[in-house]
Amino acid sequence: MAATAPRESRFGQLFRRGSLSRRMLAVSALWIITLLLIGGYALERTVGRIIVDGFDERLRSVLTALIATVELGPEGEIRLNRSLGDQRFQEPYSGLYWQISMAGQEPLRSRSLWDRALTPSTFDASKEPVAFDSDAFQGERLRIVERDIVLPDSPIMLHVQAAQNRAELDLQLARVRSTVLWSLGVLGIGLIGLAGLQTGYGLWPLRRISDQIAAVRSGAARRVSSDFPAEVSPMVAELNELLDHTEAQAEAARMHAGNLAHALKTPLAIVMNEAQGQTNPLADTVRGQLAIMRRHIDHHLARARALGRRSAVNARAEVWPALEGLRRAISRIYPNVTIDLDGDRAAVFHGERQDLEEMAGNLIENAAKYGAGRVFVSVSRTEGPTRFIEILVEDDGPGIAETERGRIFGRGARLDTEKPGTGLGLSIVKDVAEIYGGSIKLDSSEDLGGLAATLRLPAAV
Repeated sequence: MAATAPRESRFGQLFRRGSLSRRMLAVSALWIITLLLIGGYALERTVGRIIVDGFDERLRSVLTALIATVELGPEGEIRLNRSLGDQRFQEPYSGLYWQISMAGQEPLRSRSLWDRALTPSTFDASKEPVAFDSDAFQGERLRIVERDIVLPDSPIMLHVQAAQNRAELDLQLARVRSTVLWSLGVLGIGLIGLAGLQTGYGLWPLRRISDQIAAVRSGAARRVSSDFPAEVSPMVAELNELLDHTEAQAEAARMHAGNLAHALKTPLAIVMNEAQGQTNPLADTVRGQLAIMRRHIDHHLARARALGRRSAVNARAEVWPALEGLRRAISRIYPNVTIDLDGDRAAVFHGERQDLEEMAGNLIENAAKYGAGRVFVSVSRTEGPTRFIEILVEDDGPGIAETERGRIFGRGARLDTEKPGTGLGLSIVKDVAEIYGGSIKLDSSEDLGGLAATLRLPAAV
């Protein structure tokens, strides 16, 4: 099993490039922001227009009152037949003003204008009031409503104006903008958050599938659960069928490997037996070539069996019982060797027990064969994103020189040719360990002085 990178957090998955969640949230956020900007602009303009119209309506009321009270005196001068009721017209610079202008005469102004005068606009004579903004007064922006009138029984045209400081109007408009801005901002954040929750909830079944696939891969489960929404259930069913098909292929591979082993080993044994009784050069050649053939067959059959078993993703094997069994078996072969076990008794290998026994058995048997009578086996687990089991096999033998440790993993390589063996043990251990994503390392034993072989294999969750 190849080492896997650390799994991303949910937050990291959400904002990873190419994430479905990120795409859906980005589209939702863009659509929400666009609609809120359009809606906010329309709302601000509509409410602002209503406020401005209300402001102008009050000025038109003043204009109507002026028109109702204006008259011409005996000498043709402009005058009011009664004063307007608002006290602000009597207070200088109060912000509320009126003015009536006539060609050839000094304008009639409210006392609030004091020493200032309103400038008539350049509009043509109109029977309807006209509203506009004016910056005629320094430091005071005005909103002016004006119109031209002709008094009854008089050909004289009067220009009537009512004005008010825009400060109150601008303050109301600023409040509207501020209210629209923060309320739509809060609404936008809430809607984007809701879109995020909806995206997360909607894609949650896919994350559950990912977790269950990881559980199947780690050996914690055999199949992906079928308890999913209708939209993803067909995918789950296809995935489970693929797992069934993979297991069937693995079983077929194991059967073919076994059949091939029986089919080849029996004729080889017969030929070897025939050659053993001969002493001529041909028989020596046949025996040598048969030994080479047997090494190749054993090596490749071991790899084929391991590859077939490795495809069963839910395989699990308890390490301690397997080592106990190996200790008993090897102790019978080497009764003068003491084999001690220590370490983690709960460790579980993510793979087939046969492969675990083949790898650990080769290491322990080599330690018993080449050691001086003592073998120590310890089991430990490593922590991290990907967990591993480490089986350390130490002996009190002569060990292996550092320069020879790389060569010993070659097929048929043997440093001690006086003892029986094929030289395939460490080569098979290395190949099978790598098939599972593990490794083997040779070093010197600090405690016993001989060889220390560390077998590193994936741990089941």
